[in-house]
Amino acid sequence: MSGTNVPNAIYVECPDCGEETLHEVLKGRLGKDGSTLEATLRCQECGRVHPAVVREGRTIRVPVIVSDRKESRRAEVELPEDEELRVEDELQLDDLPIIISSLEREGARVSRALAKDVTAIWAKRFDKVHVRVSINDVHKTIPAEVDALPEEEFFVGDLMTIGRYDVVITQIKTRDAMARRGAVMARDIVRIYAKRARTTCS
Repeated sequence: MSGTNVPNAIYVECPDCGEETLHEVLKGRLGKDGSTLEATLRCQECGRVHPAVVREGRTIRVPVIVSDRKESRRAEVELPEDEELRVEDELQLDDLPIIISSLEREGARVSRALAKDVTAIWAKRFDKVHVRVSINDVHKTIPAEVDALPEEEFFVGDLMTIGRYDVVITQIKTRDAMARRGAVMARDIVRIYAKRARTTCS
């Protein structure tokens, strides 16, 4: 908590949810040292309002390399030094949602580390995701890609238009399994398998 500013929202443990959640700061004041916050908080998950005394560790700026398709840019993100970062964690870079794809600590790639030990974060844009599609057209497979919102759902059996092709989704590969029915959110999709839909003129 820098200077004399009381934050609008912070992550603290919610007594009802039993885990760290985002809380809105309804009212609060900083202690004399500027690192302790006495506040009334409202959990954004369950709505519970409760008082809390939050001692903030120091924040540090960590280099982040954000990739968007073939382009990448360097930036910095401010994080509490004791926050544990993990691959697949979502972060906010200014107004841009990003998701961690890799972490560097002491010159090696790791899947989790404390912010103070991280020398670089590799991340990708997360306000939209690029979903890869393989379209089966009898004897050939056509690669394609569609942009989607992370929460957007794709259903096995759905008809889609990709470029000049009408296709039907046959299965969806996720990180853990192959879905042959039901829906999968774009954020969890590794690849959509589809086949060309034969349209008949009536």
